[in-house]
Amino acid sequence: MKVVEEEVLLAHRQRFGAEGRLYAAPARVNLIGEHTDYTGGLVMPMAIGFHTLAVVSPREDGRAVIYSANFDEEVAIEIAGLKREPRGHWSDYPVGVLWSLAQEGVAVGGFSLSLAGDVPVGAGLSSSASVEVATAMALLGLVRKELPLKSIATLCRRAENEYVGAKSGIMDQFVVTGAVRERAMMIDCRALEFELLPLPAAVKVVICNSMVKHAVATGEYGSRSDEVAAGQSVLRSLRPGVELLRDATLADLEACKGEMSEVSFLRCRHIITENGRVLAAREALLRGDVAEFGRLMVEAHASMRDDFAASAAEVDTLVEIALQQKGCLGARITGGGFGGCTVNLVAAAEAERFAEAVREAYRERTGIAAECFVCEPSDGALALAKKEGAR
Repeated sequence: MKVVEEEVLLAHRQRFGAEGRLYAAPARVNLIGEHTDYTGGLVMPMAIGFHTLAVVSPREDGRAVIYSANFDEEVAIEIAGLKREPRGHWSDYPVGVLWSLAQEGVAVGGFSLSLAGDVPVGAGLSSSASVEVATAMALLGLVRKELPLKSIATLCRRAENEYVGAKSGIMDQFVVTGAVRERAMMIDCRALEFELLPLPAAVKVVICNSMVKHAVATGEYGSRSDEVAAGQSVLRSLRPGVELLRDATLADLEACKGEMSEVSFLRCRHIITENGRVLAAREALLRGDVAEFGRLMVEAHASMRDDFAASAAEVDTLVEIALQQKGCLGARITGGGFGGCTVNLVAAAEAERFAEAVREAYRERTGIAAECFVCEPSDGALALAKKEGAR
């Protein structure tokens, strides 16, 4: 891990005068399946090697004292009588998890919590879910309680949806909790079931950060969610058997087009076709057809850009540059949209050269110095806790 565990443990001991136990949760990148999770759809993310570290130790005064090394700031709250009172502050995420654990019936006494991480914020790599899951693992460890993957993901999503107020689905929390190294994870977000899929050794995943940041708790992300919900409501009322967009076909959508706004029609078309692309991508991976997987990624980007209107000029430039490079099989925006990162499928032998070429061309076109990372599918928080014994 780029964040040094020993340094975080030492800093916690110096700040709070107590030995703490350390837990970790990764970031994630979504290979394909964007904005499908909150309508019960299909996604295919993997965990990557950026992490949030959480160090926890008990307190006797009934307070939660949380320090963020990234913000160099400490907050303290009284746990008794904790209510949903978000502040629009970084602390909403860990405090939201504490609140959500209480909704789950898990009582947590006083604690000191140190958080430190190297997940880029606002880049579409799920820094918020990494913080949430790391916090949940630490607090569950503190009270010596184990919960299954689905429960941890669900309570962390509740923290983000109901406490923070971000209209996100469950993909991020699910993969950050349960990912397995060397595998992508196809998740059925309605059934909360998953399948682990191998990524061929012949390819690497390269993430390129446009350095254009977004905030998903407000603004365009929320608007898109509302537009989707409006279209889904029309389908539910007019098409028997359609409860979520996951159940709808393009024929269903066309039949209801006149009863919804044009933007809702386009947003729903993206989601319905994206679910189909995830299934096609699964088949491509199972037969080792990386060229077809890459083609589906390019198609997915066009859908995010045109039907979902959730790309950005800089991100489109990154995709255009990527597809001109030797060895690039596919490229698309990843994450909530409106900036952030692209995910690229690149021949393994060309990956490092690809990253450098994209950095240089993007700087020439935009004047922005992109960050590019060659990534491996990593373990999620449950596997990390088991492997490291929650030091």
